[in-house]
Amino acid sequence: MQVSLIRRKPLTGLAVVCFLLLGIPAARAVGRESHAATSCSHAKAPFCWPTSVSANGRYLVDQAGHPYLIVGDSPQSLIGELSEAEANIYFANRQAHGINSAWIDLICTWYTGCGGNDGSTYDGIEPFSGTSSNPFANPNPAYFNRAADMIKLAADHGITVFLDPAETGGWLGDIDQAGATNDYNYGVYVGKRFKNFRNIIWTSGNDFQSWTDATDNANVLAIAKGIASVDRSSIQTIELNYPASSSLDDSAWASTVKLNLAYTYYPTYAEVLHAYNQRPRIPVFMGEANYEYEDYDGHETGGPYVLRLQEYWTMTSGATGQLYGNHYTWDSGTDWAEESKHLNTVSVSQLDIMQAFFRSLPWYDLVPDQAHKFVTAGYGTFESTGYVQGNDYVTAALTPNGTTGVIYLPTRHTITVNLAMMRGTVTAKWFNPTNGKYIAIGRFPHSGRRRFTSPPAHSDGFDDWVLLLRASS
Repeated sequence: MQVSLIRRKPLTGLAVVCFLLLGIPAARAVGRESHAATSCSHAKAPFCWPTSVSANGRYLVDQAGHPYLIVGDSPQSLIGELSEAEANIYFANRQAHGINSAWIDLICTWYTGCGGNDGSTYDGIEPFSGTSSNPFANPNPAYFNRAADMIKLAADHGITVFLDPAETGGWLGDIDQAGATNDYNYGVYVGKRFKNFRNIIWTSGNDFQSWTDATDNANVLAIAKGIASVDRSSIQTIELNYPASSSLDDSAWASTVKLNLAYTYYPTYAEVLHAYNQRPRIPVFMGEANYEYEDYDGHETGGPYVLRLQEYWTMTSGATGQLYGNHYTWDSGTDWAEESKHLNTVSVSQLDIMQAFFRSLPWYDLVPDQAHKFVTAGYGTFESTGYVQGNDYVTAALTPNGTTGVIYLPTRHTITVNLAMMRGTVTAKWFNPTNGKYIAIGRFPHSGRRRFTSPPAHSDGFDDWVLLLRASS
């Protein structure tokens, strides 16, 4: 993730208008969000924020008691590298694409696309002032006020911020230098500063390759505990190590995290199911996988097909959502003008199609078909390692009442489905994840087993399809 960065001045009002004219969608008209809202609407402000965990421990719940589907991007360097005008355009664009979440670093270094090692913004505001053996001494109010303004902008566009208090890719040396007591005090400071923002999920870690080191782990955890000491209501999570991990792999965090972050560069169903089966039972989401415009291991290019695989595997493996990633949004500092050209991509449009598809269903009740009782044959080979593209494993999920079944076929397959698990006459349709259109198959009795062969490839040359089965009495 090391890149060369270009510093620049804030956009003028004229430049903002110019970028809007480049085709970046305008936001839907909304009112200013009240962070203390007690009711919400999914259609307009006041917006919904994830505030708690469902009774069954499988998904997040908003302040009105509705299931919360995470659909996110990962603009980690936003606070450090964008002006407020640029950030407002970015958030408006993501809102228009159905994105409701964004992973952002509270303090940022070169590791996630910012321009220096001191955490200063593009216009020179440092997060800490003075000299001290404790790198987190003397927080600069001007910096954290800037951060607060950015989080308010996100709220104005209905976006939950997955806020990393000190990401470990760039700040681990400082975290260790500070020591557990000072780390805890830093957590107390940021917890107090941001505890009134309801659109925050605290997200520690980031490529935390050394979490098995007791000192490193204890120091990072101290920040999270400091936050929790003053902000007990906020949800916390942590990203551990690549190439594959889940938050609860580290038992030291079990009493702190309420959301299990799956991280993998392998087929996403494997790590999501691993997290889904962990204890204590808490919701799982896909926090990071292959990013658009990047490649893994010099082989796996993050194009639309790879991203579709990750997204539909994730949502049919029990997740409460996921964060998409794009090289040009995590690495904002490479030049906002260049970043803005890569906001309205095919992959983002297909992410919007994905979230709209699952929102039309009781996605929160879908239970992964891990024992192959629903899809009984033709489901390919389960792989917990290896590249995403080329993997042929079919994932399936069914609601406990047998009214909705969703099956994702990553390549053209003939599968056998046990329709006896449905609870009424079954209507079957193929769903095209590239354009959101359906192909009717027919109606079938809810008995016996039936074979389904997916249609040919889409116009992009790939042949992944979703089989949707709905039952009615």
